[in-house]
Amino acid sequence: MAGDYYAALRVSRTASSEDIQRAYRKLARQYHPDVNHDPGAEERFKEISEAYSVLSDPDTRKRYDRFGPDFRQIPEGSESYAGTAGSGGQGSPFGGGRVWVDSGPGRGFGAGGINIDDLFSDLFGSRGASGPMSGADQQAELELSVEDAYHGGTRRITLSGAGEPASFDVGIPPGVTDGQRIRLSGRGGQGSSGGVAGDLYLVVRIAPHPRYRVNGRDIAVDLPLSPWEAALGASVPVPTPGGEAKVRVPAGSSTGRRLRLRGEGMPNPRGTPGDLYAEVKIIVPRTLTRRERELFESLRKDSTFDPRRDT
Repeated sequence: MAGDYYAALRVSRTASSEDIQRAYRKLARQYHPDVNHDPGAEERFKEISEAYSVLSDPDTRKRYDRFGPDFRQIPEGSESYAGTAGSGGQGSPFGGGRVWVDSGPGRGFGAGGINIDDLFSDLFGSRGASGPMSGADQQAELELSVEDAYHGGTRRITLSGAGEPASFDVGIPPGVTDGQRIRLSGRGGQGSSGGVAGDLYLVVRIAPHPRYRVNGRDIAVDLPLSPWEAALGASVPVPTPGGEAKVRVPAGSSTGRRLRLRGEGMPNPRGTPGDLYAEVKIIVPRTLTRRERELFESLRKDSTFDPRRDT
C-alpha cells in the first residue's frame, strides 16, 4: 500500500503512540473481515493493518516521516534521499519474506504459541522512548492449495528473510480464506534492551487451482454434462474439496447455469460455511457411434427447437 498511513488510521501526524494504538483497535474491530462482510472491508482492514505496522514502531515511523512512502527503498542510516515521487516500494512492512510449505501427510493442530487472527488482545507491545523495546511485527505470505486451506492442519514452513532461514510448525485452521492472517507470537523482529520479540503475521494466499475457483468462502466448479443429461435432468456426482457430492440437475439446464450446494464451500469455524456452485458445461461426444449418429440425425430432423431463437 503506497499512501498516507496517518490518514488510513484517521490520526494526525503528531499523534502519540497511544493515539495510534487506540485508533487501530477501533478500526480493526470495525473492518475485520470476520465481522464486517461489506464489499471493500477486507481491503480496508489490510490498509489499516499495514499503516499500524509502520506507525507503531518508532524507528519505522521516523523513516516514514522522513522519506514518505519510499522509506522501504532507503538503506538504513541514510540521512537524506533524492528520489522520484510516487516510487514507493511494494510488499509487506519490514521486508516480510516468502514462505514455503512442506505439504507432508500430518494433519491436526500443533500445540504451542500460535494464535489465529487474535488481533484484539495483547497485540501492542511496549515501545517506550527508553529501556526495553519490543521487536517490530513482521509479515510474510503463506501460499496454500485449496485442499490445504479447506482441511487445515499442521504445516512445516521455512521462512526466508534477511537472516538464516527459519523452520517451524504452523497450525492452520480449517477453512482459512485468502487474505486471512495467522499470528505467530514472538516470531517477528527481535526486541532490544531486553524487550520481547514482535509477532509474525502470515497472510494466507490461496494458490490457483485447475478445478476450483474460490471467492471468499464460496467455491465454484465446472459440472460437465452430456446433452441428454442437461435436457432430461439427472443426478450426477460433483467434486468438492471435502469429497464427492451429488447434485440434482433440473431438466432443461443450459451451459452456464449455476447449481448451489449449500454448505459445501469453505468451512467456517466461527459461523456459516460457504457454498459450492456447480456450473453446468454441456459436453458433446468427440466421436459418435453409428447409433448415436442416427439418434442425433433423427433429433435434428424432428426437433423444432432453435437455440438462436428460443433462448
